[in-house]
Amino acid sequence: MSFDLATPIVYLITKGDAAAANFEDASRQILDIAGVAVEENVPLLQIREKHLTAKLLFELTSKVVKITKGSATRVLVNDRADIAVAAGADGVHLTSRSLSAKVIRKTFGSKFMIGVSTHNFDEARSAAAGGADLIVFGPVFETPGKGAAIGLADLRNVCEKLEAFPVLALGGVDRENYRSVLAAGPKGFAAIRSLNDPDELRAISAELRNEN
Repeated sequence: MSFDLATPIVYLITKGDAAAANFEDASRQILDIAGVAVEENVPLLQIREKHLTAKLLFELTSKVVKITKGSATRVLVNDRADIAVAAGADGVHLTSRSLSAKVIRKTFGSKFMIGVSTHNFDEARSAAAGGADLIVFGPVFETPGKGAAIGLADLRNVCEKLEAFPVLALGGVDRENYRSVLAAGPKGFAAIRSLNDPDELRAISAELRNEN
């Protein structure tokens, strides 16, 4: 699946705070930020809510898909390709614990979007060769719960070796540093904390439109 690379790809990843106990409030926040993403033409939104049951994740994804339908925003579901298909989402985002991109591509077809989290060049190359549409590479900077930072040099190396393949940076990327990240060569960046702030999301989106 191809991307419009006229402006950098912004990949909004939800916070992962939703659970059965707070589902109503957490869902409202996710639906609100999905609405902002649509308004700002954010290309990608990942529903990364690992604590939800399959039933609740399906319910949430279906609501997000209803908001994004007909817009430029494509919805991916973390790990659960089955729920993504059932809810009408565009694809899945895979982690090191997920099925491989090759297996997902064979099972769900060529139109199903596949993103893959990677942390070194071998993982990145394997994901690209296995049929992924994009990879997320990181953590570029230190960020809670993501381990040691990889750094911009490794990001630049992966981008150069994979050439035109969509590599997105992840890990501590925000309004203050995204320009230095993009200078290393990725096609865009993903973020959780900064992009879930509606004001920051709007500001970053506006800056990217004005600069490209």
